[in-house]
Amino acid sequence: MPDRPISDELHKSIVDNLADGVYYVEPDRSIRYWNHGAENLAGYQASELVGRRCYDNILAHVHAQGNSLCHSTCPLAASMLDGESRDVTIWLRHREGYRKPVRVRTAAVRDATGTIVGGVETFSDASAVVRAAEDADRVRHEALTDELTGLPNRRMFDAAVRTRLENMVRYAWQFGLLVVDIDNFKAVNDKSGHAVGDAVLAGVAKTIQGAVRAGDMVARWGGEEFAILVEASEAGGLAETAERVRAFVAQSEVRHEALVLRVQVSAGGSLASRDDTPESLFERADGALYSAKRSGRDQIAIVE
Repeated sequence: MPDRPISDELHKSIVDNLADGVYYVEPDRSIRYWNHGAENLAGYQASELVGRRCYDNILAHVHAQGNSLCHSTCPLAASMLDGESRDVTIWLRHREGYRKPVRVRTAAVRDATGTIVGGVETFSDASAVVRAAEDADRVRHEALTDELTGLPNRRMFDAAVRTRLENMVRYAWQFGLLVVDIDNFKAVNDKSGHAVGDAVLAGVAKTIQGAVRAGDMVARWGGEEFAILVEASEAGGLAETAERVRAFVAQSEVRHEALVLRVQVSAGGSLASRDDTPESLFERADGALYSAKRSGRDQIAIVE
């Protein structure tokens, strides 16, 4: 049996019954076709949209940050301008008013001469994909972040130390490590309870973050200890950061319900050397912290 050409009606029937949404617009962005898949995904019937312009903001497309696309960076309009296809995730406004993530693919439509005569957009429900990505991000964040303080945890900090040591060998980017410990923290917990202890840890964490520079990294090392990677080329710069952290904490307050507490910290630090390992660097900084504690607490100590 000879092959028969597929009729326009059969083409339309096939596209009409796709699960994905499909719509076609002319260069003035007037909607000329809207399939059943689009009706199901967006809630609008073809009779409500055909003849209207997509920039009438009916679907009110926005990107992940919530900014409108219909009058700015609409991917379908862009494809009709430059002829390039696009594949992005955006959020449409369903007929019932809620936001729905969809995966959008746009392409220019050309006539026999190659002239762009319109544009076609297909879209599919991306809810499951977006949720999976959000879940993966949350799991990754939780694995690398201290739940109480929101700071990087020891696992993330260890990786950062290794990276900094590699960069120091490769690029001569020098840095130092500070280990900071809350003085007499056990007494706070024993006297006031763990809820107050948690408030102290969270408050001190915020104060330390505010005391360091943008290129420095603060982490919850464990217990009442914090660790800081400091961009410093000499012991004086490391000591300056340590003193600023000590002074900021000493001049701050922790408030929990009706209770107001003032706490102090001690800090020890050391500059990294090219032959250091994370363990050897931490051992020196921790030894300096021990010296600061022996000096009476609320002290800093820096070793070479």
